[in-house]
Amino acid sequence: MNRLSKAKTRGGASEADRLIANAQDASDFLKALSHEARLVILCLLMDGEKSVTEIEGMVSLRQPAVSQQLARLRADGIVAARREGKNIFYSLGRPEVREVISTLHKVFCDPDRPR
Repeated sequence: MNRLSKAKTRGGASEADRLIANAQDASDFLKALSHEARLVILCLLMDGEKSVTEIEGMVSLRQPAVSQQLARLRADGIVAARREGKNIFYSLGRPEVREVISTLHKVFCDPDRPR
């Protein structure tokens, strides 16, 4: 047995158990991001909340496809929704989403990035 699996944290869970749980959370988070349309939507939301109609006008997807991707992101807690009359406005739902999307943008969207 290694030191990690032997170590106990408060509440009786080992460090390994906590690490496994955190890895599962990270894996679920990355799965939610792992779709081209969802990444584009999240990049658009970096500038602030937008309605489905606004997002649809900015991407090459029809409204049902945009709504489907937003529903997945909302179910995973990646985006938050706010209703105003008949419109639903979406924004980034958690601070770590902004951090990850910002990092992805720096790595993949930098104009000086070698292709």
